[in-house]
Amino acid sequence: MDNSKNDSRRDPPSRGFAREVAGRFFSRKLACLATLVVIFLTLVAIFAPVIVGTKPVVCRYKGGIYYPSLGYLDREWEHPIFRIDKFRNNYAKNLPKKDPDSWAFWPMVYQDPIRRVRADEKEGVPDSETLQPPSIHHLFGTDPAGVDVFAKMVHGTRTALLVGFVSMGIAALLGIVLGAVAGYAGGWIDHFINRVIEVVLCVPTLILILALIAIVPKPTIWHMMAVIGLTRWTDIARLTRGEFLRLRQSDFVQAAVALGISRAAIIFRHILPNALAPVLVPITFGMAGAVQIEAGLSFLGFGTPPPHPSWGEILDDGRANLTCWWLVTFPGLAIFATVLAYNIIGEALQEATDPRLRDARR
Repeated sequence: MDNSKNDSRRDPPSRGFAREVAGRFFSRKLACLATLVVIFLTLVAIFAPVIVGTKPVVCRYKGGIYYPSLGYLDREWEHPIFRIDKFRNNYAKNLPKKDPDSWAFWPMVYQDPIRRVRADEKEGVPDSETLQPPSIHHLFGTDPAGVDVFAKMVHGTRTALLVGFVSMGIAALLGIVLGAVAGYAGGWIDHFINRVIEVVLCVPTLILILALIAIVPKPTIWHMMAVIGLTRWTDIARLTRGEFLRLRQSDFVQAAVALGISRAAIIFRHILPNALAPVLVPITFGMAGAVQIEAGLSFLGFGTPPPHPSWGEILDDGRANLTCWWLVTFPGLAIFATVLAYNIIGEALQEATDPRLRDARR
């Protein structure tokens, strides 16, 4: 007896389909390369304080272990003394003076990613002294405020990926839940959710973000992510609804109903795993769109507020200094590579999950 056939029979349909989709996805070289790009950017975002910064990643001070680099995110995860100017401006000399037994693990590149002095505050300082081309001391040059562009690029990766993941996480949660309920329940619930989708489709994301910036006293990056997520769930909901309409009449669903399994279990345990693969496509495309929106708003001066660096903010500096090619080239390539990688992954997922596209290519 063929054991491979028995093993395949024991696999649930959703797991077998997932393996098939994964095999088709990773058989495409461009999709694998795009996945590696996203993984690389994710690692850069996670380990940004280890790559570049002016604060120790971890240090020992008077018997305690502290993480001063996390202070870049305005978190109270550091000793109060690390926020004193004498320490903030010169850790290397002051730590041994205060505690001879102290030690510190420093970032690989010692540069500050935060713009401490705004451009309109540096009176009497010519741009020629602050704007420097790429060199050994500044790998990607400096901006008009004298801030290292490489440091801003590395820490700006956090902003770009955070906007994409969090905003589309909100959109995916709303879209999958509402689409699943509408597709399975039908009737007036389906009609009501469809009307809500049509209303949300009429709301432009950019206009809503600009209105929020004008209304909220201190807008943050979390406000932007919430707006993007609350307006980008409609495509996910419609696709989920279509998949549920197709699968709710399947034999395995009818068997679950006959066994008396609850509706919630049927929706989220039986139907959703089989409908999830096609839903990943709009989520991936939505991440690319979220990165573009954040970069565009930062380019126009309405993006993430300080102290969070942004690629779009560097592009905005390049618009005011057209001769400084490094202010346009590096952030432009980063935005292009990130959006292209997401789009390639989305296209590969779409082809791997849709048999009609595969047949058309053949």
